[in-house]
Amino acid sequence: MSLEANKAFAAVLTAGIAFMVAGFIGQQIVRPHRLEKTAITIEGVGASNAAAPAAEAAIPDISPLLAAASADTGKQLVGRLCSACHTFEEGQANKVGPNLYGVVGGPHAHRPDFNYSSAMAALKDKPWGYEELNHFLQGPARYIRGTRMAFAGISNVQQRADVVAYLRTLSANPQPLP
Repeated sequence: MSLEANKAFAAVLTAGIAFMVAGFIGQQIVRPHRLEKTAITIEGVGASNAAAPAAEAAIPDISPLLAAASADTGKQLVGRLCSACHTFEEGQANKVGPNLYGVVGGPHAHRPDFNYSSAMAALKDKPWGYEELNHFLQGPARYIRGTRMAFAGISNVQQRADVVAYLRTLSANPQPLP
């Protein structure tokens, strides 16, 4: 009985290896030529597809939203989205990400005891203003190419304003609102 099971297992394993090798050889032999432009143009379709990424790239300004932003809501969001990697109280140790006390108005690489990515360390002289935080929180990897932060971002502009309003409170001398 066990000899038959071994034969069946070997057959499945051999078929899997043969499938992998055939796929690899096929990719090496067949190199399709990618067209530089589409062969058929349908009026109106190409224009709307090209316009969509440009509209997505525009990030709304949070300055008008900060006056009415809720630091309490921001604290709840931070607790849900950020506390696994960051600490927030003054003097707390870093986690996977740096402690964020004093981040608003501070330099990009604001913690000397944290090992930042080279992309973030290159911006160490640039302060974290409200709009910089807005862009970063919208998509960290899109805003600073090469950051180690794996967070996808916060798409809702009001939620970003709430988070920034909370981060602003994490300071002995909070930065004035714009």
